Amino acid sequence: MAKRQLNRRQNWRIEKIQGERAARAAKRESQALETLEGGDLGPEQTGLVIAHFGVQVEVEALEGEHAGQVCRCYLRANLPALVTGDKVVWRAGNQGIGVIVAQLPRSTELCRPDSRGQLKPVAANVDLIVIVFAPMPEPHANLIDRYLVAAEHAGIHPLLLLNKADLIDEQNAPALNALLAVYRQLGYPLLEVSAHQGDGMQQLQARLDGHISVFVGQSGVGKSSLVNSLLPEVQARVGALSEWSGQGTHTTTTARLFHFPGGGELIDSPGIREFGLGHVSRADVEAGFIEFADLLGTCRFRDCKHDREPGCALLGALEDGRVQQQRMNSYRSIIASLTQDTY
Repeated sequence: MAKRQLNRRQNWRIEKIQGERAARAAKRESQALETLEGGDLGPEQTGLVIAHFGVQVEVEALEGEHAGQVCRCYLRANLPALVTGDKVVWRAGNQGIGVIVAQLPRSTELCRPDSRGQLKPVAANVDLIVIVFAPMPEPHANLIDRYLVAAEHAGIHPLLLLNKADLIDEQNAPALNALLAVYRQLGYPLLEVSAHQGDGMQQLQARLDGHISVFVGQSGVGKSSLVNSLLPEVQARVGALSEWSGQGTHTTTTARLFHFPGGGELIDSPGIREFGLGHVSRADVEAGFIEFADLLGTCRFRDCKHDREPGCALLGALEDGRVQQQRMNSYRSIIASLTQDTY
């Protein structure tokens, strides 16, 4: 059945209703914030944002006698958008509700454009991005490479993680081996694990200890199952793959931070099927393909587009095997999408 198209008046009415609802919600939150700030608030203290829920966030106290306790907090209107992993200054209020008064500087931030093309932070202050994929849903090099470009751009170390290794069989093994061989050749750290059977989980835990990590990847690759295996007491909600589409169902709806007993934190982010790079430049994309480093700037023409120009260093490297066709395809796809990425 074809999707019904809305006319201009219907679209206007929907937007009007949504705007009115948003305005009423903002008014209620403003009144609640005024009530809090008009009452007795505790002293300023530092905290860590461990989850985000619309106009409220969960903050974990980092100091004093209440260190480790979690409090729901409102945000003052003059604050920028906060994300999981942010460190903040906040004040405790009555009835367990507090107020965030300031955001502390971020050491790193992982961002992506939203559906309107506006840059949206995903996680803050992380030093390890764990790119999770699995035999099913079928992994795509282009999405992996987009994450690698984003990691390079943000200054965050990547770790490639093949989950559900127990699902490797005669049918998918050749394609998976070819995919992984490219990244192994480039020197990217790569682990194969099975959250379901427990294979490789000790090695993964050892890689995560002492780091502030974020799990990223498309829905259905088992990120929540990995969290459950690493932190059994958490019991994050796990969803099954959609049998109809073969795509994952979105089980994690907000990024949440967890602590490891041995030190380090883990942020589990919602699954996505696309990762736009509209916020980076062509030079940023090229820098994200680490095998290009010694080749860039050595083409015959300064404005070489690495397409079919004579004397192109990248095309020469592609011919002699120093650059893999899989990676070149990803590079061209990302460059072509820079002006149209909206995810």
